[in-house]
Amino acid sequence: MPITPLDIHNKEFKTVLRGYDRIEVDEFLDDIVKDLEQLLRENAALKDENHALKEKLQHYHDLEQTLHNALVVAQETAEEVKTAAKREAQLIIKESEMKAERLVDEAIGKVRRMTSELDELRKQSEVFRARMINLLKAQLDMLENEGWDQRETAASLALD
Repeated sequence: MPITPLDIHNKEFKTVLRGYDRIEVDEFLDDIVKDLEQLLRENAALKDENHALKEKLQHYHDLEQTLHNALVVAQETAEEVKTAAKREAQLIIKESEMKAERLVDEAIGKVRRMTSELDELRKQSEVFRARMINLLKAQLDMLENEGWDQRETAASLALD
């Protein structure tokens, strides 16, 4: 157990022959008590300051850990956002490619249908043209034959 200023102040020494001067010893002990009290106060103040500094240090360690955790979370979040953005971009690209392919397929189908319709119209036009030519030829033949018939009729009437 450490000695306190009160222990020093209350300490009684035996008196012996040819011992120390009692007044001088008491004055010295009083000086020691004062110095010890001062040192104890300073020690207590230093302990308080040390405790406060340790609390501050702990606060800064906690703050550092919080900042580190926040940084890790931010990095993870950024990575997740980046990954999600890449995934979404790939999805958009894939959907666009599929849509473009569908549009191309539709256009090709439309071209094929129109080509088929055009071919059909050409065939119908050829059939119509051939029929028209045949009809015109028949009409022409008829006209030519009717003209002959009328001349023959007129000639036979004139001969009669």
